[in-house]
Amino acid sequence: MDSAQIVILSALVIGLIYGAVGLLSGFCMMSSLRGWWAEGDDRLVRTYALAIGVAVAATQWLVAGGFVDIGKSIYLQPSFSAPLMFFGGLLFGYGMVLSNGCGSRALVLLGRGNLRSFVVVVVLAIFAQMTLKGLIAPGRIAMVGASQATVKANSIPALLAAAGLSEMTAHMLTGWVISSALMIFAFVHPAFRRSPGQIAAGLVVGALVAAGWYATGYLGADDFNPTPVTSLTFIAPIADALQYVMLSTGSTLNFGIVTVFGVFAGSFVTALLTGRFHLEGYQSPRHMLRSAGGAALMGVGGVMAFGCSVGQGLTGVSTLALASLVAVAGIMLGTAAALRGALRVRPLATA
Repeated sequence: MDSAQIVILSALVIGLIYGAVGLLSGFCMMSSLRGWWAEGDDRLVRTYALAIGVAVAATQWLVAGGFVDIGKSIYLQPSFSAPLMFFGGLLFGYGMVLSNGCGSRALVLLGRGNLRSFVVVVVLAIFAQMTLKGLIAPGRIAMVGASQATVKANSIPALLAAAGLSEMTAHMLTGWVISSALMIFAFVHPAFRRSPGQIAAGLVVGALVAAGWYATGYLGADDFNPTPVTSLTFIAPIADALQYVMLSTGSTLNFGIVTVFGVFAGSFVTALLTGRFHLEGYQSPRHMLRSAGGAALMGVGGVMAFGCSVGQGLTGVSTLALASLVAVAGIMLGTAAALRGALRVRPLATA
């Protein structure tokens, strides 16, 4: 196989594993933060912290070892619009609560037979494509042009390197310190230590982020037909996947599209094998409107923020990019506003 085919096969395997793990463990940033802030159960958020810790450590090791040049990714650009990324994160976080899950979680639930997630995936894809290339794109481009700034150091390791450390030392040091802090936060909790399924989920998802970097940045390295260096992310790939389904004769498969298909397939097969598959729908038209509105916010906000709760919350953070930290801060604040306070999303009344 050539490098492009290897990348496609790797994306399928990564997607299948993520779909299975996501279904079995309930891995989701929104569920994690809801359990932590609104319900007093912080086991899932520690799973997410462990996944970030593993992703950071493994990614920085790949960079320090010269296996992957993550500087070619979208997260480490020399200029970015911090206000727009933060605002996009706000929209995404609030929409994530309205829709009761992010894009990756919607794919996992769709594989389990949740028809509400079908609406979320389709609406998210439409609004993401509108923001990338359609009616909303000119406004987004204008806001980027008016607010972007060029920085001398675009990541935490770059800041340390500017202070005099070697590039390899900066990557290894920051990766070790940040991943250690996150892992300590995860394992200091007795209930989490007694949850082998959640521990396994955090380890596997974090490793999948690094696997994505390795697949596209190392296995896909080809001077004549280079593959974009990326890893797990779901906003633009969901939009591209919907376009591929409709216009496959004019499109080509890429890492993101195949990952989307793989997540759905992994969840679907796992649901069938474990007896978890069952059809679910909306409670009312109001429920559907809220869910679709949240999906629209995620589509628009995710494009503005250059990623979602996985694309920025895991993959972007694994690069230690300053722009990713800004986007994640917006996502968390938007989620917090939807879960607590005057703007919180209230439960729907049941008849």
